[in-house]
Amino acid sequence: MNRAVSRLLMFVSLMQFTLGTTSAALMPRTNFVIVLCDDLGYGDIGCFGHPHIKTPQLDKLAGEGLRLTDCYAAAPVCSPSRSGLLTGRIPNRLGVYDWIPEKSPMHLMQREITISRLLKDAGYQTCHVGKWHCNGHFNSSEQPQPSDHGFDHWFSTQNNSLPSHHNPINFVRNGQPVGPLEGYSSQIIVDEAMSWLGRRETTKPFLLMVWLHSPHEPVATASPFVAQYKSVAESDDQAEYFGNVTQLDHEVGRLMKRLDDDGLRDNTLVYFSSDNGPETLNRYKGSQRSHGRPGPLRGMKLHMYEGGIRVPGLLRWPGHAQAGQTVKEPVASYDLLPTLCAIANVKAPTDRALDGASLLPLFDSKPVARSKPLYWQYDRAIGANRIALRDGDWKLLANADLSKFEMYNLRSDLAEQHDLSTSDPARLADLTAKLKQLHAEVKAESPTWPAGPGTGGPNAKKATKQGL
Repeated sequence: MNRAVSRLLMFVSLMQFTLGTTSAALMPRTNFVIVLCDDLGYGDIGCFGHPHIKTPQLDKLAGEGLRLTDCYAAAPVCSPSRSGLLTGRIPNRLGVYDWIPEKSPMHLMQREITISRLLKDAGYQTCHVGKWHCNGHFNSSEQPQPSDHGFDHWFSTQNNSLPSHHNPINFVRNGQPVGPLEGYSSQIIVDEAMSWLGRRETTKPFLLMVWLHSPHEPVATASPFVAQYKSVAESDDQAEYFGNVTQLDHEVGRLMKRLDDDGLRDNTLVYFSSDNGPETLNRYKGSQRSHGRPGPLRGMKLHMYEGGIRVPGLLRWPGHAQAGQTVKEPVASYDLLPTLCAIANVKAPTDRALDGASLLPLFDSKPVARSKPLYWQYDRAIGANRIALRDGDWKLLANADLSKFEMYNLRSDLAEQHDLSTSDPARLADLTAKLKQLHAEVKAESPTWPAGPGTGGPNAKKATKQGL
């Protein structure tokens, strides 16, 4: 090769490298929108098989991305589930063992590292709107608030919207009580999200968490949505529940349209799911308002069977997630932290155990590379089982003292009807060893709380200020 040709090739290579580097530097960073419903059952939306409830916007979202059939919440109840999503960790590690009543000492501690904090520190704008439920002393200096966990802007409630979804009075915006509001909570939450999108700095990427109260009890639904179900519902309460899901679907559609109108669709990952399975009908005295369905699954909220922890999951990321694809790979909400960190090129914490795994292989139709099985623990679960583990297609359930087990192949027995614990002793031994190892690890890390609301029962521990 003569010198002139060599110099030409070197120049071309240098230009290609320079242009590639410049192009990468100019590429906008991916935005993230996380929509979380409250008590929405696996079978409560159209694209997951409900025979009556109409969810055209969510069905459209499913067609534009991935429908995650094996999607899991971090717990079968709200506060632990939300804390696990934020931190990428099994909730018992965090000391969030159950739903958090007002004034409870239990909370998501300041020492925990959240995805919102990581992204904020990396230059993202961050916003939380809707149900918070990660502390007992809400809007108080006694415990960390959304702003202490990395949210620039927050418009939130401690737990449910009160007195119901209609005309709530308990929202707080950035530490200031808002007072009575007119409308329905899903609409109010999405209005706030869209207002924040309109005020943000357009040169910076963002994380937006939209945590809807619907369809948690007490349900209240705008009459046009209820009217759609008068002819098919078995009761007025059921028509109101069905309409509530359609109303939240409508609000998700409004938010997606706003992303489109602002030119954000192509560079925004949207994740939609629920915090746990559907409310157990008549669990509370006089309660008749919950009509959620687990679909083909066994159990509901507060159960360790699939109906308590498996939830509808949708993920849209244009150019990465293949439109209209159904994914049967197990994923969990605590996978979000490592996934979003990988996409945003942010280093995930290395000084503590992370239980989630990056979901990036899904976009290449490959299995998720997990270093440990999926694990759940809820000491106040309905039924004998308190602990669950999923490893591939197999699920193991255990009681509190790890003396009794049930084992199911979820691929062939989705409804968990055929306990195989006695017919496959070798597999049982393998899964039991994995469960006991994780259980011991989690127990060793689980913090203690002083006596107070929500800290009694099986999770009660000696009073201490450790970890506050």
